[in-house]
Amino acid sequence: MQAWPTSGSRFSDQSAFEVSEVQPVSSTPRDMLPKDMPVVASLPKQVVAGAAPDVIEPEIVIPEAPKDTGFACEVTMTAEPIAGAMMSVDIAAPCHGSERVTLHHNGLMFTSVMQPDGTLSLDIPALTEQALVIASFMDGGGAVAMAQVSSVPFYDRVVLQWRGNAGLQLHAREFDADYFTDGHVWQGAGFDPTRAATGEGGFLTTLGAAHAPDALLAEVYTFPTGMTKASGTVVLTVEAEILASNCDSRIEAQTLEIRNGGALSSQELTIDVPGCDTVGDFLLLKNLVEDLTIAAK
Repeated sequence: MQAWPTSGSRFSDQSAFEVSEVQPVSSTPRDMLPKDMPVVASLPKQVVAGAAPDVIEPEIVIPEAPKDTGFACEVTMTAEPIAGAMMSVDIAAPCHGSERVTLHHNGLMFTSVMQPDGTLSLDIPALTEQALVIASFMDGGGAVAMAQVSSVPFYDRVVLQWRGNAGLQLHAREFDADYFTDGHVWQGAGFDPTRAATGEGGFLTTLGAAHAPDALLAEVYTFPTGMTKASGTVVLTVEAEILASNCDSRIEAQTLEIRNGGALSSQELTIDVPGCDTVGDFLLLKNLVEDLTIAAK
């Protein structure tokens, strides 16, 4: 599997360590399992690269507009801050209708697909107050926009990003919540930034066009650490569904994190997926992302 275009190696060269707690979740629906019952099977060890103290940014060349074709092909992009330390991004690219476009922001990268009329509107979690966003097309065209997102320090964010149909999911269980209850935040929960903007709890943002071949995809969990009245622990886990597309292979991914208004940090993940006779099972990967400890404000 290919990885992000970073300098020197696929992400960065880090020493490896082994995940000591890996539990596959049975293909039996999880809401039918007894609470707190671990499911144990004999599976290969999952190897994860160590945490980097600082993000190593990919070398990004700011795109140029395509050559004049006789049409108005200029690519324009705007970014505006919105609730939940998010950015509302709008792209207009008349000569790039239905094409792939890659969005870059402070180490976060994902692939989207333009509308047939050459427009695209989407919301992106900001990872820094001076939030620069780059859009790049396959022919070298693109645009750059910046937004001032002053509320970023009030939120903790964890990004999980990968390439292709890797079957990965990011889960957050807030304050001892059980799976599929109100405090379980994942791609099926349907929470939006309003939940965080009012200090009620976190939300998950899914980024990227999963239907596009070999697309860069990401999930971003956000919690309003600087505004909540609650205290306790948010348990963060990564799950990998074993699919025909990823079985008996190696998944490469990356996490990005900002906590307590601090600097962005990164970690590279390499996961060996079991054989294809286990398709339909889940791997519950613990200790890949440190839990959030929340103190009431």
